[in-house]
Formats: sequence, C-alpha cells, structure tokens
Amino acid sequence: MHERRIPEWVRHAPAPSVRDFGILAGFEAIVRGILISVFPLVMYRALGDASSVSFLYFLVGVISLIAGLMVPFIIRFVPRRWAYTAGCIMFVGGALLAIEGSPAAVVGALALNTVATVVTFVCFNAYVLDYISKIELGQCETSRMFYSALGWTAGPMAGVLLLELWAPAPFVISAVAAVAMLAQFWRMRLGNGKLITKARGTARNPLAFLPRFFAQPRLVAGYMFAMIRSCGWWIYVVYLPIFAIENGLGEQLGGVLLSATNAMLFGAPLILRWVQGRSLRTAVRIGFAACGACFFTAGLIAGWPVASVAALVLGSVWLIVLDICAGLPFLMAVKPSERTEMSAIYSSYRDVSGILTPGIASLILVVTPVAGVFAAGGLALFGAWAVAARLHPRLGRPRIAFQPGILTETP
Repeated sequence: MHERRIPEWVRHAPAPSVRDFGILAGFEAIVRGILISVFPLVMYRALGDASSVSFLYFLVGVISLIAGLMVPFIIRFVPRRWAYTAGCIMFVGGALLAIEGSPAAVVGALALNTVATVVTFVCFNAYVLDYISKIELGQCETSRMFYSALGWTAGPMAGVLLLELWAPAPFVISAVAAVAMLAQFWRMRLGNGKLITKARGTARNPLAFLPRFFAQPRLVAGYMFAMIRSCGWWIYVVYLPIFAIENGLGEQLGGVLLSATNAMLFGAPLILRWVQGRSLRTAVRIGFAACGACFFTAGLIAGWPVASVAALVLGSVWLIVLDICAGLPFLMAVKPSERTEMSAIYSSYRDVSGILTPGIASLILVVTPVAGVFAAGGLALFGAWAVAARLHPRLGRPRIAFQPGILTETP
C-alpha cells in the first residue's frame, strides 16, 4: 500500500500575505462603499431634516463605541475568528433589515452595519499586527487602500443610482459582498491570531487597558490623527449631500462626488511614494494643513454652493493622502503584548468621530446652516496639524523604522 501524505498546505497553513489582507479589505469596501451614500439619503428622506439625522447618527455612534470597547472582553470568551464571522453576519443582517424600509428598520440597519464595521475592524487590525511586520505596515496600508479602491470608487455612485432604480438593490449587493468577505476570511485560515501576552497576566475588564493607552503620548497623538481624519470623512459623506440637496444641486451629487474622490485610491502606490519621499511628520502635516484650508474655505464661500462643493472635493483628496499615512504613527507604536487591546482602542476612532461629528454638528446647526459644519471641520484639521509638529522629524525613515520614540520633548 502506498503511504498517503497529507499536503503541506493542509498541515501548515501558509502565512497570510499583504495581498491577502488587501483582498479582504477590498470585499469590506464593497460591503460598506455601496451603502455609505445611501444611508444619509434614506435617513434624510425618513426624518426630513439635518438635525434629526445628526442626532440619530450620534446615538448609533455611542452604541458602536461601546461595542468596540467590548470586543477585547468578548474575545476572552469567543475566539477571534468567530467574532469576525459574527461581524460579517451582522453586515448581512443589517442589509436585509434595511430592505424592509420603515424608519425604525433603517435606523436598526445602520446600527447593525456600524457595529459590524467596528467588530471586523478590531479583528482585522489585530490580525495585521500579528502577521505583518512593522517595516511592512506602510505597504500593507497601501495594499489595503488599493484593493479597496473599486468598492469605494464605484460603490457610492452605484448605491445612489441603484436606489432610484430599485430600492433594495444596494442592500442586496452589500449582503452578497459580506458573504464573499466571510469566505475570503476563512480561506486565509487566520485562526485566532498569535497569542502574545504578558506572563501570568490576569484577565482585565474591557476598560482596564485605557490607562495604558493614555500613558503613551505617541499612541494618543496617533489616535487623534485617525479620529480627526475620520471626522473629515463624516462631514464629507453625511453633510455634503445634505448641503447639495438644500442648495438645489440634487440628491445624487454626494454619491457621485464620493465615488470620484475615491478613485484616488487607485493611485495609492504613487501617494505612498510621495509619502516615502519625505518624513512621515512632513507628510502628515501637509495633509492636515491642506485639508483644513479646503474645508474652512468651503464654509466661508457657502454662498457660492458650486465653489463650496469644489473646495470640499479638493479637501477630500487630501483626506485620501491622510488615509494612507496618518494611521501609521499609532500602528508603529503598538507593543506586541497589547495588540488586541490597542486595536480595540484604535478602532474606536470611527465611533468617537461618529459621536463627536453629529453631536457637535447638531449644536452648530442650531445657529448656522450646514456650511458652519464645514468651517468647524477645518478648524479641527488645523488642530491635528499643530499636534503633528510633535512627531519625530525622522519618523518612518527605513533606517529607524524600529525606534520606539515618536514624540519629541518639545513642540
């Protein structure tokens, strides 16, 4: 009898590559991209005014923040692969719920979609830190952006167009993409990640690692960059379409412009080369300064709606640049023993921005039109530009890629 050998790829799963993580992110981009311009429109149609939309986004953001902080606690009892799987199933459930169409169903669908985003994001970042070395993080971020380009470019425009042709269509496509995303995840055979913990470490409650986070200024600064950048996207995605509707520019303009902006993602490798041609501090500061100037200008010239929208579009191009480089200071500073916990902290920037942006916007809208939100966003981006001055001037250079220091002692 011939001895049967078990194939090597069955006995030892190949380590996932940068490209594998890029493909996984690409499916997520389709899941979320086709709905990102649909939800604000559906919410605005159901509620009828910008303030109510802001308030509901605020509530959903609070729920999502709590869920994100609970993920490390949940992973103590539920294997990480099943937490990621649950996130994909929530994407499917949210899409199917939205098809029902009532205001309550749409709000519930948005909540499920948002919670699914944070759960999968925490797990995704933990897996990246497990399998991708620090020196390859920039390449991994670029690959993620590149493979996400199709979903984020075609998705927003396709979503608003399909919504008019057949209302359930965007949600059906999102659900199918979520199933494909889950299939890619299981194909990668990531398991529960690499377990790197301190010896004899006791189990901690979900908030116990927050003091460790606040004790590391480099992590706080990196988190702030991600959160303020996300606030910029919130303004662009939610309030630009409302501004367009109120100024007679049409319901579909927001989705079309978001697709046009996201086409820049195909140029992610070129943007990375631009970032690598200078220090990370310089790239981050240029990005925040340019974006802040565009958003603030958009608020000032709101009397000319077309010019205001053009300024926001230009600012969104710089948001793409920040997507590629502004998250690196945080990721470069994470210790191996704190991967899951700090991934949960990092992922919460989406929820914090999802709370702060509509919360502050609701207050601004009491006294100003939507354009006031643009100006406030510009000021926040300028604040990030000021904080970025404290980054180490040679951060991100290959020869010091493994140095732990990120913040200098003086401004």
